[in-house]
Amino acid sequence: METLLYLSILLPLFFVLLLHKTLRAQRKIKAGYNLPPGPPKLPIIGNMHNLRGEHPHRRLAALAQTYGPIFHLKLGEINVIVVTSPALAAEVTRTHDLNFASRPQFMGTKVILYDGGDLVFAPYGKLWAQLRKICTVELFSQKRVKIFGLMMEEEGHSMVEKIKNMIVDGSPVNITNLFLSIASTTVSRAAFGKDCVQHERLFTAVKKTFKYLSGFDLADLYPSLTFLADINGMRRRLERVRSDLDGTLNEIFEEHMERAKRKDKDTNYRVHDVLDDEDLVDVLLRLKTSGELEDFITMDNIKGVILDLILGGTETTAAIMEWAMTELIRHPEIMRKAQEEVRKALNGKRKIEEKDISNLPYLNMIIKETLRARPPGPFLVPRHSLETIKLGGYTVPAGSRVIINAWAIMRDKTCWDDAESFKPERFEGVDMADVRDSFIPFGGGRRICPGINFGMRSMENVLANLLYHFDWKLPGGKRPEEVDVEEAFGLSLIRKNDLVLVATPYKYI
Repeated sequence: METLLYLSILLPLFFVLLLHKTLRAQRKIKAGYNLPPGPPKLPIIGNMHNLRGEHPHRRLAALAQTYGPIFHLKLGEINVIVVTSPALAAEVTRTHDLNFASRPQFMGTKVILYDGGDLVFAPYGKLWAQLRKICTVELFSQKRVKIFGLMMEEEGHSMVEKIKNMIVDGSPVNITNLFLSIASTTVSRAAFGKDCVQHERLFTAVKKTFKYLSGFDLADLYPSLTFLADINGMRRRLERVRSDLDGTLNEIFEEHMERAKRKDKDTNYRVHDVLDDEDLVDVLLRLKTSGELEDFITMDNIKGVILDLILGGTETTAAIMEWAMTELIRHPEIMRKAQEEVRKALNGKRKIEEKDISNLPYLNMIIKETLRARPPGPFLVPRHSLETIKLGGYTVPAGSRVIINAWAIMRDKTCWDDAESFKPERFEGVDMADVRDSFIPFGGGRRICPGINFGMRSMENVLANLLYHFDWKLPGGKRPEEVDVEEAFGLSLIRKNDLVLVATPYKYI
């Protein structure tokens, strides 16, 4: 009873204080800045009501039709500037890239990703520069991706055998689960090696993190009111996930350090053999123990980089492949053309080798078109404005959150012919430098994803195997136009419902 009494007194007072604070902040901004246009704001919540009814990327695109390619929203306490044109995106990622080189910090990233001590959410500075260099030079270099190509080849063969066993009794294949499984296994092998006993435990915890990192939690919209995360239980849930992830990673790192010590004592183990045998944890630990990293790079930073790889390489990668298969089953003529390409290139071989992938240009175009039409992430690219600047003729106050609506830009009818249609041929003969501002599935500027080559190679390998070894159709005699394409919103843009298809083994020549 006492608790209810306190709440009945404190809650009205809380809302009055919040209203006063919000109105004062709005008057201060309006007095000195020429903000972009935007829908009218309500007290306390600002424009939160304007995002109801649709997924944020679609709702923001609809608002751009009314207020223009740059508009202003107030979400709780946060000033949000939404950019929805290639030219303005270029200003953010190139012209003013240094000012927008940091990402906003969210409650989820602070707790789970070591207070923004990873690569993706580290503020622009020495830490970020060092982590970026490690990823570019060591973890995702062309040599390293080539080494991992052999691992991807093995995983592709294993996937084919798994599907063959699944369809012996005529059962349909759950493509959603299949892609999540192979994406997590591929990332796990790259990061931890082939035999990681903590794999299932780690990825179970990883699945829980996706719903906490969208940046739309109440605590993220009212950052000065830190107690909100305690009231709604968000902090407690995040800390529980952080504890599970951190404990599991500690076990994995300790095992790798013990293995490294044994190899150091083995006089028959040569240095050049080590490079081919290293997984990504081995690489990071070698750099740390050899003194090649700056002193300010901690073990938490290293674990943060590994979590970035896992988060960016599992659900997102699986979603891209799932949308690609969705579009292929919706467009049988594109499916046939892709199968003809891969089957002609392999000419009756029983297994696809890593070297065969480079001979499949149409498959590469299918993946690019999927990334354009169905970008799973980051489809809303967040940046943080370090200083007050002019963008598109309007003022962007320091501390504002700038969102590039990549989903809308890659469907911009002024840049893409018949933008709503799925046409892989649109990328035939295209110099990607010519579309760098309108094709941004991996972000842009300093913050562009460093693992592009790794991700593309992995997706090409999986899809090539599916198209070569099997013919595909919908279960129950459904027609292509009946394919469900409903979306679910989270950290990635995924299908709401699982994709289930019937596979028939291809008879080799």
